[in-house]
Amino acid sequence: MKSGRFLQGATLASMSALAHASSIEGPVPDHVDLNPVAIGTFLLFVLVTLGITRWAARRTRTTKDFYSAGGGITGFQNGLAIAGDYMSAASFLGLSGMVFVFGFDGLIYSIGFLVGWPFVMFLLAEPLRNLGKFTFVDVVAYRFEQAPIRLLTASTSLVVVIFYLVVQMVGAGKLIQLLFGLPYWMAEVIVGALMVVYVFFGGMTATTWVQIIKAVLLLGGATFMAVISLAQFGFSPEEMFRRAVEIHPGEASIMGPGKLLKDPLNALSLGIALMFGTAGFPHILMRFFTVPSAKEARKSVFVATGFIGYFYLLTFIIGFSAITLLAQHPEFFKTAVDGHFNLTRDLLGGSNMVAVKLAQAVGGNLFYGFIAAVTFATILAVVAGLTLSGATTVSHDLYACWLARGKGSEAQEMRISRISTLMLSIVAIGLGILFEHVNVAFLVGLVAAVAASANFPVLVSSIFWRGMTTRGAVVGGGLGLVCAVLLTLFSKSVWVDVLHQAHAPVALDNPALISVPLAFAGIWLFSILDRGARAQREREAFALQEFYSQTGILALKAAEH
Repeated sequence: MKSGRFLQGATLASMSALAHASSIEGPVPDHVDLNPVAIGTFLLFVLVTLGITRWAARRTRTTKDFYSAGGGITGFQNGLAIAGDYMSAASFLGLSGMVFVFGFDGLIYSIGFLVGWPFVMFLLAEPLRNLGKFTFVDVVAYRFEQAPIRLLTASTSLVVVIFYLVVQMVGAGKLIQLLFGLPYWMAEVIVGALMVVYVFFGGMTATTWVQIIKAVLLLGGATFMAVISLAQFGFSPEEMFRRAVEIHPGEASIMGPGKLLKDPLNALSLGIALMFGTAGFPHILMRFFTVPSAKEARKSVFVATGFIGYFYLLTFIIGFSAITLLAQHPEFFKTAVDGHFNLTRDLLGGSNMVAVKLAQAVGGNLFYGFIAAVTFATILAVVAGLTLSGATTVSHDLYACWLARGKGSEAQEMRISRISTLMLSIVAIGLGILFEHVNVAFLVGLVAAVAASANFPVLVSSIFWRGMTTRGAVVGGGLGLVCAVLLTLFSKSVWVDVLHQAHAPVALDNPALISVPLAFAGIWLFSILDRGARAQREREAFALQEFYSQTGILALKAAEH
């Protein structure tokens, strides 16, 4: 009964643990104990990054500078920036919290996302860099009819960006609210204003360096936390595990799988979304156009993989050590319900903020303030990257390459990009305020599922399959997008938890098991049935595309201009 009660209360089965927390923990108390270190670190980060933005603004004169930092980012720098994009606050707080609650099973998200990197590294990095100019949509649209392809891929990219922005904005708003005691809406406006400044003036150069600084701070803070936590166990992982098993309500079951996802189909579906979603995130894919060569693109993925893998290892140590160390500091989790401390209710129920609370337990208020500020910096950096990706989709993919048919001026394209940045910030602020008290945990799963179902099949098929046509891409990608959204809507995460219906029509919590194969099947079927003259020309153009994807001549020509 003890482990059953534990599992009933531990519902953090999502990477968006921070956003989930904001939707279930109720309003923030009127009185907030301000932490000078957290506020000081936060202000220092903002000042430094604003200085970088001013420096970047002087170097951002053309669309190439704005979208891809002029292609002048090194492989190592880009790898660190990719890692910064990937290591969101949801990863830091969510993964450590899931390991804290579920033990071994909490690693399923980190492993799923990490397994997706070989697809990017060995299959996509080089052809993306060789074929593309600014976005992955350039690659998909290379040999196909521009209007339908760009409309589809731009739509899926914007869905991914906006949904991901909502999760990050809610988390950022709650953190600022806790750090400064400000009203939630004001916190949202602050986050929105900062992300506009980074992207509006500095473009990709500023965004890249914000990501690099944030990645260094987060990796440094997480490393210190893991080391000082392990020191409490004599640097013995075995001792850490032994004591965690003694204290945890799940006892020895936390050292094995099967608690988070007992249903094999749900586990498989989640794995598919995490693996293939990685290779379909537009804000990650566009980073490969910031480096000068395909070799540097591959180096970027190699460096990012090392940093991300190391980071996920740290969250594993943080989560397990917190089980024992936070049990020794119940004052961090006391509730006002009855004045009594209960391990299952107070400790496991507060797992969203495990990493922050552990920092306070092992490093005092000084380290607590630093980690809280770095967590916010993490959100701010990810928000900037997402906003730039969305603005690029509108200005480059929709306006410059489709509506203007490549004849628009760079000045007009830059103007539209900056207007798009402002519009995206307004949408993000509005949705962040709207979703303040709503469980938005399902959005991260939907983001990964949409990226895996709509972006990944179309991108991979366009690069590696001669037979794909415009009709096949549009129908297959559209089926993947619609299926992913509808199945998520009718899943328990939305139908029951958000809409409060009695039973979910769909048993799968994540739609990828159905939507990804459906997308590939749609691409294949409607491509082979397409026998028109346009389809034949598209198939014949594959040989030239393959030549460019292997040689990089096209990328060299683009770099010269």
